[in-house]
Amino acid sequence: MGFFNKLFGTQQEEEKTMTTSNIGIILGSTREGRVSPQVGAWVKELADKRGDANYTIIDIAEYKLPLLGEAGGDASGAAAWSEIIAKQDGFVFIVQEYNHSITGALKNALDYLRDEWNNKAAGIVSYGSVGGARATEHLRGILSELSVAHVRVHPALSLFTDFENGTDFKPAAVQVDSVNQMLDQVIPWTTALNTVRN
Repeated sequence: MGFFNKLFGTQQEEEKTMTTSNIGIILGSTREGRVSPQVGAWVKELADKRGDANYTIIDIAEYKLPLLGEAGGDASGAAAWSEIIAKQDGFVFIVQEYNHSITGALKNALDYLRDEWNNKAAGIVSYGSVGGARATEHLRGILSELSVAHVRVHPALSLFTDFENGTDFKPAAVQVDSVNQMLDQVIPWTTALNTVRN
């Protein structure tokens, strides 16, 4: 009995010390009329139902980051940007395709940091005329350079079938499963990479 108490008691203690991961849902667009807040809110609603992590919307527009290295730019938001990203254990990027790539605002926000991104996991939810596929492939290369482990499953939302008039977000039912399958990969990868960073 003493042996089993030791065995299972240790296991229970380890479970108690495990903390819930923080996952940042990053809105990758800043322009007026953007739909990324609609998509991000939908992803967060689905994610919160899972109860497997703390999910937070992170809107890069709120940080007002000037172009990296721009002379005379007000970089007062850079410290806050660094702080919020450092607090996250993993990410879900809400990505829209502009000219076969990600937005300049998202690229700039990624370039501001390095260590804060390293050894964390990420999923990608994209949208565009072809589901944001080309922007996603570009983002994957950038994330690899930043040592971010991006998962395979990728919800790709079409402007033709998941939006009305290109602005009102009304996702097809199949996209719910796609988001959950993505998170099914992001969460264990996040947990595994926590041990690498710690």
